[in-house]
Amino acid sequence: MKKTILLLSISILLLAAEKKKWDVTAEHGPGLKTPIETDEGTWMNLDVSPDGRQIVFDLLGDIFIMPVTGGEAKLLRDGPAFEVQPRFSPDGKRISFTSDHAGGDNIWVMNADGSDAHAVTAESFRLLNNAVWTPDGQYLVARKHFTSRRSLGAGEMWMYHISGGSGLQLTKRPNDQKDAGEPCFSPDGRYLFFSQDMSPGNRFEYNKDPNGQIYVIRRLDRVTGKIKNIITGEGGAVRPQVSPNGKYIAFVRRIRAKSVLFLYERSSGEMWPLFDGLSKDQQETWAIFGVYPNFQWLPDNRHIIFYAQGKIRKIDIESRKVETVPFHIKTEFTITRAVRFKQEISSETFPVKMIRQAVTSPDGQWLVFHGAGYLWKKELPDGKPERVTDDTAFEYAPAFSPDGTWIVYTTWNDQETGAVRKIRLTGGGAKKLTTRKGFYFEPSFSNDGKKIVFRRGGGNFVIGNSNATDRGLYWIAADGGKMHLICEEGRQPLFSNDGTRIFYLSGGGDKKAFKSRRLDGGDERTHFTSKYAVQIVPSPDEKWVAFTELFNAYVAPFPVTGKPVDLSAASKAYPVKKVTRDAGSYLHWSGDSRTLHWTIGPQYFSRDLTECFTFVPGATDSLPPVDTTGLKIGLELKEDIPEGIIAFTNARIITMKGDEIIESGTIVIERNRIKAVGRSDSISVPEDAKVIDAGGKTIMPGLIDVHAHEWNSSNGMAPQE
Repeated sequence: MKKTILLLSISILLLAAEKKKWDVTAEHGPGLKTPIETDEGTWMNLDVSPDGRQIVFDLLGDIFIMPVTGGEAKLLRDGPAFEVQPRFSPDGKRISFTSDHAGGDNIWVMNADGSDAHAVTAESFRLLNNAVWTPDGQYLVARKHFTSRRSLGAGEMWMYHISGGSGLQLTKRPNDQKDAGEPCFSPDGRYLFFSQDMSPGNRFEYNKDPNGQIYVIRRLDRVTGKIKNIITGEGGAVRPQVSPNGKYIAFVRRIRAKSVLFLYERSSGEMWPLFDGLSKDQQETWAIFGVYPNFQWLPDNRHIIFYAQGKIRKIDIESRKVETVPFHIKTEFTITRAVRFKQEISSETFPVKMIRQAVTSPDGQWLVFHGAGYLWKKELPDGKPERVTDDTAFEYAPAFSPDGTWIVYTTWNDQETGAVRKIRLTGGGAKKLTTRKGFYFEPSFSNDGKKIVFRRGGGNFVIGNSNATDRGLYWIAADGGKMHLICEEGRQPLFSNDGTRIFYLSGGGDKKAFKSRRLDGGDERTHFTSKYAVQIVPSPDEKWVAFTELFNAYVAPFPVTGKPVDLSAASKAYPVKKVTRDAGSYLHWSGDSRTLHWTIGPQYFSRDLTECFTFVPGATDSLPPVDTTGLKIGLELKEDIPEGIIAFTNARIITMKGDEIIESGTIVIERNRIKAVGRSDSISVPEDAKVIDAGGKTIMPGLIDVHAHEWNSSNGMAPQE
């Protein structure tokens, strides 16, 4: 009885811990209280009260208020939460702002003295910022953030009543890459102005030309629903702010290397520059929180208060005289100490942390996977990984034959290009099955072991695109021979249970479909549609389906309805069970369709159907929690460490030891470690060292780019050299 109570108590505690939400304001480790005293800031959003007497602004994620003439700033909102973009309500009694206090960017409102702060919106995924009030003070319009395959996404304008609610959509994004934001109302509330990326195409581009037209200021008519481009042209147009009398729109435009404050007269369409000393706007890249910080007019329709180059400024639009509005802040921030782990620098070996394309043998005894360019096999659970072949070509995408004796896979060689090959699990020579040069992916056996299906695809600008013709899904006899085209679309092909059809994933973005066809390409059927799934894998008996959605893995029955079924983690139409805690990749089933396997980095996971659903025969009434750690695959490889000693002599050396510079110095390097640095007359160079005279040269510590975009193919295929 005591044991039962103890287990029940532990279960309740685990459930409570699982349901506990992340608290932004809580202490998450030791911190350091740091005093801040400053009269300048970075990227400060500001607003002016309707009576023109006060300025509210943000700095370092906190919100302050001060007289419009400047002076000591009073703190309104502080703490760990990131809170920015304050805006006065039309009556000046309240201030809206963007806050992640509740665990995601939402729109909050507080009294003008900082009291009674509360959230107006409750978005948990499509986050909000850049809110402005409707002139009647009843609604807030904010930029709502949408993502697809890329995290930075695009924006839409949504309107929320001050009492809350899910909001009303005002504008629609043209795609998931062209951003929009920075809403602003006309004084009568009829028109909503906003900036939008109107550059051509439907893909995001890095480093677009800001001297051309990227952003345009658009206008939504809330009576007719029509949207019209208002300010266009070279240098773009962002951050519209309508004057209180509605006569002008102040905005920001790029002129060569400068971001310039411009004025647009609504009646005539004339525009002219006011001030070219702004901080640089963000037109070239994503600007989720706005392309330029919020600014505002004074009620006199003659002055604009704005941020530029660390200061708050005021400009007279007639004389163009610019003044600095001084502010002073004295406050304290708590900075949580970073979590740091001891790092082993350049050991003799390294663990392979990204295991890819793992497959389990039908009997569950072996794991075969790709790691560091080659295929490896590991006897489960505790075997040591060893190479499957001794070939030099890169190897990818293994799959077992139904009896577990053969492995089919693809290869890449810079001279011979790609091929489909097979080899016995026990080793021996590999057999090449394809004769055409090309790019081959995702092979798999039929259930009788007599056929193999695969995808013939293309390369990229790194490995080239020669021999990339006749793309599509093909089948071939298990011993090689003629390639038979099934269809020209699709990826991740798999044979049906009876071998008469091919399953495959088709489409992209939010229009993906899981289809099947006969081997001759006929009788196309769509079994599933999915917005977010990137891998869909039916069990061998076709009674279950596993899929990945937003990095996590799920399992569900395979419903047969005669029409497409929407496959989604959120589906309530049929049972869907999440089987991963954090993520899962390379899903594959056991031969008996009872167990799903996957990997995360260097760990291997498995979950039986009896651990997923209580209605499965053999399951208990209480399902175990998902595993937090898996089986360590344990592939350890030798570091590529050079041999020998090299010495650079007579060099000018920047040591990074304060301002120290050695004008005539020597650096001695043994293998991959610097052994000595100093003046040449004080450093002894080993007799067996290779000496390089670096006279007239300057040597400095290396700059390491730890961020790179490698252009590999869809299966990670990379050049050998």
